[in-house]
Amino acid sequence: MAKNSIFALVIISICHSFINGEAFTASGWYSAHATFYGGSDASGTMAGACGYGNTYTTGYGVATTALSTALFNGGASCGQCYRIVCDYTLDPQFCINGKEVTVTAIDFCPPNWSEPSDNGGWCNPPRQHFDMSEPAWLNIGIYVGGIVPVLYQRVPCKKHGGVRFTINGNEWWNTVLITNVAEAGSIQSVSIQGSNTNWMTMSWNWGANWVTSAVLVGQSISFMVTASDGEVQTFTNIAPSNWEFGQTFSSLVQF
Repeated sequence: MAKNSIFALVIISICHSFINGEAFTASGWYSAHATFYGGSDASGTMAGACGYGNTYTTGYGVATTALSTALFNGGASCGQCYRIVCDYTLDPQFCINGKEVTVTAIDFCPPNWSEPSDNGGWCNPPRQHFDMSEPAWLNIGIYVGGIVPVLYQRVPCKKHGGVRFTINGNEWWNTVLITNVAEAGSIQSVSIQGSNTNWMTMSWNWGANWVTSAVLVGQSISFMVTASDGEVQTFTNIAPSNWEFGQTFSSLVQF
């Protein structure tokens, strides 16, 4: 894709975000590489390092990616969305010219220190690398190529429905998986409030999971979520007082 075309895409993305009143706008374009994993149906990408589980049922589908250390940011990038195009100017043999795909970060691509970073250790620091689901990668690359140079930008996430909160744990320890977050996609901090408590800051556990040791059984629960761009959304009484562990509750509002 020509640089002028990339510049036009950036302008279009920013203008689209402004017109629709979105809080989060697309970034600039950066260089990276991309491979694929998980099989033709993406079944091998399930239960990734962000904790989203089965992406078919949690709404992320197969347009997903694992991120290298340089992009994963210890899990802080879980849920972020990226627009990716194959850099046809660098690899006209295996790039599909003029095509793009938008993917959500759901997993971590670990380093492979037994391989050099330019030949097998694609996710070794400090490389910026996307290990995409096979169906997503095939939008931009030819299968036999295996690895292609790409240009990418972080973009607002477009999600159907509200933010989802899955409550697990036990009476003394609650872990909450937060999914289907639009706009920035990733989360900076979370506070929780029971109907008989004040607001309490939750601790980040792993991936998109947040925890608290507060006893909340028998209380309705509210959440205050701060996205990675600083936008704050309060979800009042998202779980009724008769909630049970293992249940998922969806909000009526989004970011």
